[in-house]
Amino acid sequence: MPDARTADRAVAAAVTAATVAPALWSARPWWVVALALLASVPVLWRRRAPLRVGLVVGLAMTALVVWQKPLLLPWGPLVAVYTIAALSRPLLRLLSVPLLAATVYVSIVLPGEDSDVYPLLGTAFTAAFALGMAEQARRAQAAEHAERTLRLEQERSAAAAGERARIARDMHDVLTHSVGLMVVQAEAAPLAGPDRAVEAFGRIADTGRGALTQLRAILDALRDDTAPGGAQPGLATLPDLVRGCGLPAALTVDGEPRQVAPDAAVAAYRIVQESLTNVRKHAGPVAAVTVAVRWRDVLEIEVADDGRGGEPAASGHGLTGMRERAAACGGTVRAGPGPRGFTVLARLPVE
Repeated sequence: MPDARTADRAVAAAVTAATVAPALWSARPWWVVALALLASVPVLWRRRAPLRVGLVVGLAMTALVVWQKPLLLPWGPLVAVYTIAALSRPLLRLLSVPLLAATVYVSIVLPGEDSDVYPLLGTAFTAAFALGMAEQARRAQAAEHAERTLRLEQERSAAAAGERARIARDMHDVLTHSVGLMVVQAEAAPLAGPDRAVEAFGRIADTGRGALTQLRAILDALRDDTAPGGAQPGLATLPDLVRGCGLPAALTVDGEPRQVAPDAAVAAYRIVQESLTNVRKHAGPVAAVTVAVRWRDVLEIEVADDGRGGEPAASGHGLTGMRERAAACGGTVRAGPGPRGFTVLARLPVE
């Protein structure tokens, strides 16, 4: 397919030939040939300056028909009108229409053309202007379609990136919590005596089975993004999480429970899970861990321990993952030293 420059050259050559050939064929004076060239050759630069090219070829054609009245159509002005309609801004088109109409009118009236010429030229220039407007509409529609396609592609990429980040957070939370808990229980089992060791290994097995169930749901969602994400943990499973965390933890609920979005319920569970994992990894010996669920105008989740506290670690993804989870559903997470140890406070929206 030829590019725009090649097409412009072909159009300019055709217009010049159609305008100059009658003058040469009729052996007109040199200045008639010069006016014919001036009324056609500038079409080559029509894309750079549509209105100026239109004025030049229009005035040259008017002078040509006034002084010499050759029997030819105004090809240069017609192409210029098409280009102005196709490429110019709306304000420029609005200003150019009366100017072009006046030029055409003068070129008909001064030579004393027959009345039959009026509808012919009027139809020709109207058709050229309409074709130019149609071309501009087509270009605008194509640009809008391309922009919409790009926007949809960006949205799909952002959604895919968000889903990958969500799966990565889920994998991180499940593995760090479950594997960490299994390690703690396995280390404590030999010191607990035969009877307690059997119980400890039972808890290890239960923890492993729970982790496998959650990992299987995550991997199923990753394998088939049209399938539901499987059974997701939420507020209803918080008691089991706190009870089986391997820490001296207690769960308190204050206020009347309200409806929350599924992603907020999952975020609440994962934030508590990651907080308990951090307590086990970083807080040292603790006497008590409190998980408080408070129903206010928002859902507040607070996990506080009485360990050694300190500032959050610079490395790791736990706290970052908590903040990302909360932000994804319109909430916030604050974490830092508390009155006795370390405190994580999440505020999540309710419906």
